[in-house]
Amino acid sequence: MADISAEKLIERLNAGKPVAAIVLLGTDTYLREMCRNRIIEVCVPEAARDWALARIAVQDMGWDEVLQRAQTMPMLAKRQVIIVEGVESLEKAGEKTREEVVDALEKYFESPAPFTVLLLEAGSMDKRQKYFKLLAEQALIVELTIGGESAAALAMQMAKDSGAEIDRDAAALLAEILNSEPSRIRIEIEKLATYVKKGERITASVVEELVLAARKNTIWQLADMLATRQRAPALVFLDNLLREGEQPVGLIGGIAWRYRKLIEARDLPAGTSGFQAARTLQMNPTAAETAVREAHRIPKKNLLAGLVALAEADSRLKSSAPDPRALMEFLIVQLTSPDARSAGSAA
Repeated sequence: MADISAEKLIERLNAGKPVAAIVLLGTDTYLREMCRNRIIEVCVPEAARDWALARIAVQDMGWDEVLQRAQTMPMLAKRQVIIVEGVESLEKAGEKTREEVVDALEKYFESPAPFTVLLLEAGSMDKRQKYFKLLAEQALIVELTIGGESAAALAMQMAKDSGAEIDRDAAALLAEILNSEPSRIRIEIEKLATYVKKGERITASVVEELVLAARKNTIWQLADMLATRQRAPALVFLDNLLREGEQPVGLIGGIAWRYRKLIEARDLPAGTSGFQAARTLQMNPTAAETAVREAHRIPKKNLLAGLVALAEADSRLKSSAPDPRALMEFLIVQLTSPDARSAGSAA
């Protein structure tokens, strides 16, 4: 079966069309929980969930338990949902175990229980593996991703649910610097809603001050090293960030935001004061003044080329399975190359 969006999946379930198995594929816990809950709501009445809803950690209980439960008719319900967690653990199993699981799944899918929906959850899966190809043929695969515009809209709804209001540009900024990851956005929205006074809106400057402030010494320092072509210090700094748990996708998103702000700042007159620049850049006056000063030391074409390189790196990181460290190191070399026009230099 082809990949399907969460919305199309729910439409199909609401229409009563049979679904033997669904794969929720993605690391974002918020999206996974939201999609899982909608599937359960459609498939199993609330009064029947004590009997028709099961959760099995396959790495602990094994696939035999999953398939045995799938073929057991639920009590007091027409349909049951079996949530199978840790599907990606199969990649660490031996070849013989993987073959046995694939054989068992193949036999099950030849005549799947019409009263069971297998809901398989995984952060990621190796699409070259035989078991994934089998699931791609027999199950509906839902890629749990969300675009920037949708993430910004979700951030606005989250703020409303938290009793606050967030400006559209602030929501877009928050989604951008958090890589459109709803679980992280929700955490920051809760912090922001607590920070602003009752009746005040969450603005872009508040997001910049609170959310980026904690990461300023990481993302901004690295961005400044790249803009001034300090390759060796940047590589050392990157190694420290990765050791401390910073995620490459988040780093790229933050650096790209910094580059965009520098591009905006370069369009302002060189002598623009911090208070004058703050409104245009949606930053606090001190940060805005610094951005204007730094931006005019870097040719705009270099900033634009750097932004393109960052976008390409972000795309490769999300669309394939590269070595994140190697990709980040290559990006730093690319941005700090004296022969490339993808990083900043003195004007």
